[in-house]
Amino acid sequence: MTDVTGASADVLHTLFHSDQGGHEQVVLCQDRASGLKAVIALHSTALGPALGGTRFYPYATEADAVADALNLARGMSYKNALAGLDHGGGKAVIIGDPETLKSEALLLAYGRFVDSLGGRYVTACDVGTYVADMDVVARETRWATGRSPEHGGAGDSSVLTAYGVFQGMRASAAHLWGSPSLAGRRVGVAGVGKVGHHLVQHLVEDGAEVIITDVREESVQRILAKFPHVTAVPDTETLIRVEGLDIYAPCALGGALNDGTVPALTARVVCGAANNQLAHPGVEKDLADRSILYAPDYVVNAGGVIQVADELHGFDFDRCKAKAARIYDTTLEIFARAKSDGVPPAVAADRIAEQRMADARLR
Repeated sequence: MTDVTGASADVLHTLFHSDQGGHEQVVLCQDRASGLKAVIALHSTALGPALGGTRFYPYATEADAVADALNLARGMSYKNALAGLDHGGGKAVIIGDPETLKSEALLLAYGRFVDSLGGRYVTACDVGTYVADMDVVARETRWATGRSPEHGGAGDSSVLTAYGVFQGMRASAAHLWGSPSLAGRRVGVAGVGKVGHHLVQHLVEDGAEVIITDVREESVQRILAKFPHVTAVPDTETLIRVEGLDIYAPCALGGALNDGTVPALTARVVCGAANNQLAHPGVEKDLADRSILYAPDYVVNAGGVIQVADELHGFDFDRCKAKAARIYDTTLEIFARAKSDGVPPAVAADRIAEQRMADARLR
């Protein structure tokens, strides 16, 4: 069933009535000439302009794209709140295969839609978009970050994303085993692309035993060529079942922790860069019931958003790295709150973020 606009009634119900809704604004964007079809979702601007990346992905349906934009935008509100940024949460998705649809005309058209929001939404890179793409988008709007240094930007945000995840792992190790060192720990990394390959380097340098997998063989081979002692396995299903795995790091797309994977996990800790790792509400309890320590994804992967936010004020890498290093302390704070409240870490993190947003609304 659809309404007179042709929008799915299910999509409208999600926007206005479901737990996934409650967003301030959702913009549907279309430019027929370039083939652009995009969704920009602003979850909250209580703390400041919404900040979040642009995902370019071949969704099966428009409804799937809307749902992903809503979930990702909500996650950015929580991520930015816990990162201590004066930004709310937003996200955009462009529907289509970036390998075949992406063009200069499409990116420029998208930039005009971002600009039409007057600074309520600040965009950056995400899956399927890169620094060079943000340089093009920025030709139509000042509200594009993650640009190249040559164009006044901070460059690749995956560097600090990986660094933040590494700090989250160190905090998890300190909480569970009494030491932040990962030396001798067996760590499985699923997805060694933009973020994952930087994470592997941190782990190797800290003395961890690293096992990897990726759907792209070239990504695996790049790691193995640089780090011959790293081990590769065929797929994620194999990785999560590796005997003696200490830490599992999902670093690809969301939904990695679900009713099928959680019972099979051998790891004691889950700490990775992927967004929206919990496939549905209740998975965080399933992890806790199995005594698996979960470092909430939107806490530990905030290094990238810390970097792109700083770009708006004149980028300084050392300042950003220092902020990203605080992810270690934030993660420990969440584990302590979880213990005192008797709830899983994901619930504790939500409570802290929601309190900050609520306090901002009262000001």
